[in-house]
Amino acid sequence: MSVSYKPQLSYSDFRDLKDQIQFQSTEGKIWFGEQRMLLMNLSSLAAFRREIVNSMGIERAKGFFLRLGYLSGLKDAELARKLRPHCSELDIFLAGPQLHSLKGMVKVVPLEIDLDQETGDFYGRFEWIDSWEVEICKTELGLMKEPACWVLLGYACAYTSSFMGREIIFREVSCRGCGDEKCMIEGKPAEQWKDGKEFSRYFKADPIIEELYDLQEQLNSLRSSFQRQEGQYYGIGQSASYNKVCRMIDKAAQGKVSVLLLGETGVGKEVIARSVHLRSARADGPFIAVNCAAIPPDLIEAELFGVEKGAYTGANQSREGRFERANGGTIFLDEVVELTPRAQATLLRVLQESELERVGDNRTRKVNVRVIAATNESLEQAVEDGRFRADLFYRLNVFPVKIPPLRERLEDLPLLAGHFLEKFHAQYEKRTLGLSDKALALCMAYQWPGNIRELENVIERGVILTDNNESISQDALFVSPPPSEPVSIERIDADGNVCVGQAAGKEESWSDHIINSGISLEEVEETLMRQAMEQANQNVSGAARILGLTRPALAYRLKKTGILDES
Repeated sequence: MSVSYKPQLSYSDFRDLKDQIQFQSTEGKIWFGEQRMLLMNLSSLAAFRREIVNSMGIERAKGFFLRLGYLSGLKDAELARKLRPHCSELDIFLAGPQLHSLKGMVKVVPLEIDLDQETGDFYGRFEWIDSWEVEICKTELGLMKEPACWVLLGYACAYTSSFMGREIIFREVSCRGCGDEKCMIEGKPAEQWKDGKEFSRYFKADPIIEELYDLQEQLNSLRSSFQRQEGQYYGIGQSASYNKVCRMIDKAAQGKVSVLLLGETGVGKEVIARSVHLRSARADGPFIAVNCAAIPPDLIEAELFGVEKGAYTGANQSREGRFERANGGTIFLDEVVELTPRAQATLLRVLQESELERVGDNRTRKVNVRVIAATNESLEQAVEDGRFRADLFYRLNVFPVKIPPLRERLEDLPLLAGHFLEKFHAQYEKRTLGLSDKALALCMAYQWPGNIRELENVIERGVILTDNNESISQDALFVSPPPSEPVSIERIDADGNVCVGQAAGKEESWSDHIINSGISLEEVEETLMRQAMEQANQNVSGAARILGLTRPALAYRLKKTGILDES
């Protein structure tokens, strides 16, 4: 359904947007919804813009700042849909101009808006008053030869395109930054502009950036090739604790020594095991991974060491075991503590003599296999409890490596999350905007008992529940948010002042706020009536409809409080 905006209508009420602003002064954070925000001096942004213009030239700088605004517009369009799901198309759309004003970027005066989401028809005309980019031009760059509100324009294009579900382009038809009397913008579908395709190129990656990306891809390809040759594959991580593990693996990989990987479940022990294999002289040989806990105890020997035909009921043919398949390479025994006593004895012989006998066979077979074992529990305790052979433990424990849990290497979490996002974007054929700032902050504060495996599952859930071109929120990641320490926050009140609010995670209801503030019932009633009368342009019948009262009932209250006499 087509809706139009009339200039005489007020759109100044955006308390729902103000309520999204939270100051966590003690934490050094400002939040707008789930986006982390910054308060910066305009002079700093002016210096930044000057540096970009001087370094890249006007055209490339314009594209850079248009894309900067474009990303912000996508984020705010997502927020508007979430905050006003039951509002009219026009009310939802007006959140964009309101957010521009609320963030101190520019005062937006809508002059004409015609939109229809069903058909995709759109036309908009707005005036920008006191643009921050015009102010920068006056102080740093002087008058420009063409319109200068690049970030604001990119925002308007992205916000409206996301809202309408098609490409909408805004152009600045006049700009105070280049000497015009007013800043005026006009927006309509891209195909309705003669130079629409040309202008759309600004929102694509800069040719220089593309060249850099191509070079970077070539460099990464060469580096990956060298790494495969050298076997230096360690997964993802740059933290000090993870780099320490990698250095230890470097030292162990070149020899023949058995390696015992220790660590909690989900820390990536198989990734490290593959790293040892690829870094070793056996890199061209097979790598066989076995989860000992997943094989029934009565079949573990046959699976590991092979079986001869007729050895037991169901053994209809001879077959080699995992060790024979790993000959010349590496075998990874995960959850080695789960091996049966007989399997432990056979494994000990393989380690000592490099030979084995298949189940039901009397012929000895030589094998050349490097063993990497892993466990998430203490083998020493298992030895004391009589569940694991002490002599086998000493053979496996020649080179133990403790892999740190994710909570001890949280600086690697953004890298891991980015890796999993790319994986699941491709798998589910969608493209989100990544984790919201609050979602990432929550992940950084979480203890991750399931480690990297749990993180992978959480990211997959987030990608599934999040639509294209939307940020992954806290709610999309966790069924119930993990407990966090209460943090004092400050909010913006109705007069625009910062006031102390409730601790994070304990959102104060409007009724609690009124009671805790000591506001009387008479004050609440009077405030509501004054607000309703203002919205209804002092029309008692209209105000009564807003408040859900009859006209006589409201008139009586207005007269009692003196509001009717004032109007």
